[in-house]
Amino acid sequence: MATVAAKILLTPEEYLVKERKAEFKSEYRDGQIVAMPGASRPHNLLSGNIFGEFYLQFLDRTCEVYTNDMRVKVSDSGLYTYPDVVVVCDEPRFEDNHIDTLLNPNVIVEVLSSSTEDYDRHEKFLSYQTLESLQEYILVAQNGVHVEQYIRQIDNWIQREFRSLDDVFQIASIECKLALRAIYAKVQF
Repeated sequence: MATVAAKILLTPEEYLVKERKAEFKSEYRDGQIVAMPGASRPHNLLSGNIFGEFYLQFLDRTCEVYTNDMRVKVSDSGLYTYPDVVVVCDEPRFEDNHIDTLLNPNVIVEVLSSSTEDYDRHEKFLSYQTLESLQEYILVAQNGVHVEQYIRQIDNWIQREFRSLDDVFQIASIECKLALRAIYAKVQF
């Protein structure tokens, strides 16, 4: 007879204690720690390119951009996650004095990989939608030129898609623009 292992559920506080000491990053979902997979070269290039484009546009502004080491807490769903790129233009609010868990992102960017695409598109996006501060969610494909932008409206999200390296799109909520040619610089398919 097979034995089923019991799931060990952690409180958010227990997760944070473990996570802050951990050698590798993990998300917190429904009381469980979920290891984050490593990123490919294209994934790293895309994340870095997007971070760089935001960084340059924020040099003379109060907006801040973070890479995938800034944890975001989604209070309503109990999710703690590490978006690939996160922007905050309001005064940043953090969960505690460690200043490592952001509560009020304005824009989140996720670079899609085969192992996380379904989760990023569905479950994670549904969780992100509960963040009142979040105004735009951007998904970037790494296996071809394709960017999806989701923009918060009063009671829904509208989607825009871009598929040409010549496309440039506005991120009105933070007064920025991104060129697909810059996003996909040095990325080979």
